[in-house]
Amino acid sequence: MPHPLLRPGGCALTGLALGWALLRERGLLVPLGLLAAVSLAGWVFLELAGEVVEGETLALDRALLLALRNPADLSDPLGPWWVELMMRDITALGSTAVLALVGCAALGYLLLAGKWGSAVLVAASVGGGLVASQVLKLWIERPRPDLVPHGVPVLTLSFPSGHATMSAVVYLTLGALLAGLQPRRRMAAYILAVAVLLTGLVGVSRVYLGVHWPTDVLAGWALGAAWALLCLLVSTVLRWRAGQRLP
Repeated sequence: MPHPLLRPGGCALTGLALGWALLRERGLLVPLGLLAAVSLAGWVFLELAGEVVEGETLALDRALLLALRNPADLSDPLGPWWVELMMRDITALGSTAVLALVGCAALGYLLLAGKWGSAVLVAASVGGGLVASQVLKLWIERPRPDLVPHGVPVLTLSFPSGHATMSAVVYLTLGALLAGLQPRRRMAAYILAVAVLLTGLVGVSRVYLGVHWPTDVLAGWALGAAWALLCLLVSTVLRWRAGQRLP
């Protein structure tokens, strides 16, 4: 009987293990992981955009939006009165003013600390994400939901959600930078979890307040994550080529 490692399954597992070890030794696991994540998020956004343009998501969007309202009074979101107030506070965490303050504060700190590479990463991520969001809104031209009264004022078009997009860009970028400085994995995981939670809550608040279709928010999350991860990928590749050790 042949040795287990000489069997087809054993050879495949051995090859995978050797390939994994080689990629880890050369510091390519992180760039490849980021590339896979960027590809997945980008694919999700493109699929959603295509479905929205064709009108395939409208029935589901309407059903989900109405599910969050009192059937007897569509101006009344589900839950006690304080939930709506809380959602208005949460949605402000994704506003242009708040994200601009957070981004500028982080950028100022990085510049004072002499971390020029990270400063460029933050500036490119936030600036590029804002431009992409606004250009796509003008290109797709999806109106805001008209089924229910809006819980907060809105000025721009609907797809993708700017709050969801920019929350993902800012909080995920800064979360990744902070996580990369942590010596313990669980601390890094905690910081990334908080960044994801903030991004998720902002998006949910937009649907709850009736100012976005659910697919607007899903597309915003996908777009923001794809752009933030792409910027992190470029930064990681540049560090790798410069000979810096990657986690």
